[in-house]
Amino acid sequence: IPYTDKNLLGSDVTDIAISPFTLVFQRAGLAAAAAVMNAVILTSVISAANSGMYASTRMLYSLAKEDNAPKVFGKVSLRGIPVPALIATFVVALFTFFMSIFGSQIYMFLVAASGLTGFIAWAGIAAAHYRFRKAYLAQGHSLDELVYRAKWYPFGPIVAFFLCILVIVGQDLHSFATLNWQAIGITYMSVPLFIVLYVGYKIKNHTRVIPLEEVDLTHVRVAK
Repeated sequence: IPYTDKNLLGSDVTDIAISPFTLVFQRAGLAAAAAVMNAVILTSVISAANSGMYASTRMLYSLAKEDNAPKVFGKVSLRGIPVPALIATFVVALFTFFMSIFGSQIYMFLVAASGLTGFIAWAGIAAAHYRFRKAYLAQGHSLDELVYRAKWYPFGPIVAFFLCILVIVGQDLHSFATLNWQAIGITYMSVPLFIVLYVGYKIKNHTRVIPLEEVDLTHVRVAK
């Protein structure tokens, strides 16, 4: 399939006419296989949306139970369903869906706001893993006590952390080169948002960096 095929992705999301996987089967004369592929793709999209709704709802519920979100989102029905959190998640998802149709610029703004959060989260995971192992040894434990030990420590988490930072910084170097401040603001807006939320949490809860010898490695905090 040539890259100039009119059925492939053009300069805008509205130019998408057909899935490239489906197009391959159609060009091969396998119309039935193309229909099956469409069904598989649709099922995958629905599955991803379902898991996203579940994860977002439970995350908002957990934040409310830990007093990091409005308490109303911590309420559940008689069957244990966090209905307020579910409704809030649904409203945001519905708003985003309509924005992708009627307000493409706003939709791209929302996508950019969450685009780098995955790398920020993975950088945090790498840092937490590094600190965990340090604290575990500082408190007199042996690594032989751990059922699972990640290989390549400490190089693994260190490399992962700096790779995440590198990806975040290099996400839109072209805008830096051309000094396109609007594009820079849209691409990297999740970074200052994360910093504001992080600093706000530290100020609100008066938390501090816990010394390795004092890190709690025994108790598990369970949301009520």
